[in-house]
Order: sequence, then structure tokens, then C-alpha cells
Amino acid sequence: MSPLASNASPIPDNAAVDLRDVSYLHPGDRGVRHITLALARGSVLALLGPNGSGKSTILNLVAGFLHPQHGDIHILGQRMTTDLRRRIGILFQDTSLDPLMTVGETLWLHGRLFGMRTAHLRQRVDELLTLTDLQERRNDEVEALSGGLKRRLELARCVLHEPDLILLDEPSLGLDPDSKAALWAMLSAINASGAALMLATNDVAEAERYGQNIAFIEHERVIVEGTPDQLKGNLRRDSVRVEWPAAPPDIAREINSWDGVGHVSGQLPELHITVDDASAFVPTLFQAANGAIAAIRIHESTLEDAYFQIVGRPLQPSGTQDHPNPSHTGGAAS
Repeated sequence: MSPLASNASPIPDNAAVDLRDVSYLHPGDRGVRHITLALARGSVLALLGPNGSGKSTILNLVAGFLHPQHGDIHILGQRMTTDLRRRIGILFQDTSLDPLMTVGETLWLHGRLFGMRTAHLRQRVDELLTLTDLQERRNDEVEALSGGLKRRLELARCVLHEPDLILLDEPSLGLDPDSKAALWAMLSAINASGAALMLATNDVAEAERYGQNIAFIEHERVIVEGTPDQLKGNLRRDSVRVEWPAAPPDIAREINSWDGVGHVSGQLPELHITVDDASAFVPTLFQAANGAIAAIRIHESTLEDAYFQIVGRPLQPSGTQDHPNPSHTGGAAS
């Protein structure tokens, strides 16, 4: 690790995470390059970008599973130590639950690994089974749980030791809407109690709804960071999505020259256009298309539109991870 120069600014007292000019490249030159990020205690930072952009590498660096090849990392005001790892909770994409253990045994073992005293551990297990609505499943084996209930159990295990910092890698991936809402209700309550959350996601709606600050990650770098309102501040007011099967190949360039148009993206036959006023733009569009438009959708501009405008391409989730996660047991005790 290359320490920062001695004249670098001090770490803020309220910093849960402070990364300065951090680089880490896996074989094949995938990872992160010169990342600078900060997360205040008690706040939520969402890392938004496609799989393969470097989000999981950032979480692994913050967790201490990887050590930066360049730059400096402070977590809760310190460099990583074994004791500091005990103040971090981790919820990664891949499950690490033992299918033959019961719900209660899973939490009890995790608490013991973190050195929790019996009375406190018993109290915390009861509290979290209630919070996650798993009290009636205490004696059920993990393999009998649905995907949503397993995710609740993983969250309970993640926060059992009352961490000050929680790392979340695609926490709601694969969950149905009800399970996703239940998971985020619990995470919001935990955040309200003082824990800082760092979230990696390619779900724009999730980032916009829950991230107090959002960093766009693309090609191993931070493209821009800010609050949702700041990131949307320079957007046109409306977003128009058009399906135009027989559109001329150069129509995107032509539309981009029209008054009131901000950004045109997408690939024919589908276009995504941000405009000042959809009510003025759409009649002009229909006139140019001469009745050839198959479908059109209009809504107020969102964080997804900001991503299109800043990054220059849509956020397309894929099945590729940033890099395989190092071996872990759902926490950071070791």
C-alpha cells in the first residue's frame, strides 16, 4: 500500500469509509483505478454501475479481504485491523448459509465467532428473529426457507454483532417485490439506529430510493458522485422512450439537434430521449415519424436518465460479477 503524502488532509471524524486514490487490479486488469470515495457515519452510499465495473472490488477492499495496490483506506478512522473487522457487517451476493443448520443455530454460531457473551447473544438473537419475522422459524433448517427468508436470515446474521458499517452487495437480487420491501424496511431501521451502509447495485430505482449519496462506477472508476438531486440537477425535465421500428438510421442525430432536446440514447428501434417539455416534443416527433411510431412512454426524468446522460450508455444488468468474492462466512470476524 502506498501511503498518502504527509500533507494530505486529515480523515474527517465522521467518516465511516475514506478511500483515497485507491487502485486494485485483478489478473486481466479488472478491478478499480484511482478511486476516491467517502461515506459518513450513519449515512448510505450507493455504488451504481453494471456488473464488472468494480463495485464488488470496492466492497472487498473496504471489508479488508483485499489490500490496495495503491492509495490509502481508512475505515471508521483507522486502517484495517482484526478488531476493526468486528465492527463491519457484510451481506454479499452469494449465500454462505449452512443448509443443515437451523435458523437459531446459524445466528448462535455467528455470535460465538464474534465473541458475544451468552446473555447478550441470547437477547440479540431474540431481537433479530423478531425484526426479521423469523421467530416461528427458529428451529427450521435453512434448506426449508424460501429465498426471501434466507436473505432475511443473512441480514440478521450480518447485523447480529451490531456493526457500525454494513456492506451490501446486490442485497435484493432475485427477491420478489414483497421480500425486497421487507429487506429494505429492516435495512432502513438499522441505518436509522446509526449504522452506515455501503451498497453496490445495478438497480437504479434501489439506488435512487435508498442512497443518500450515489457514485456512478464505470470502467473501474468513479465517474461522478453526489446526492440523487445533484446528479439529476442538469437533466431535462421529461424522459421519452420511443419504439420506432422503421426509423431512419440517422434519426438519433437529427432528434438531438431539435430545440429542447437534451440527450438521445439507445439503439433502434428503441430510443430514450430527455427533453424540456414532452408536450411540445411529442407532436414534433409524431410528425417526423409520419405515423410509424409503435409505442411511446413519458415520465419525469430519473436517476436512470442521469446515468444515461453522464455515462453515455444505459445501465444493463448482466450475469457477470466484478470478480469472485474472496471466501467469507457472511461476516468479518477473521
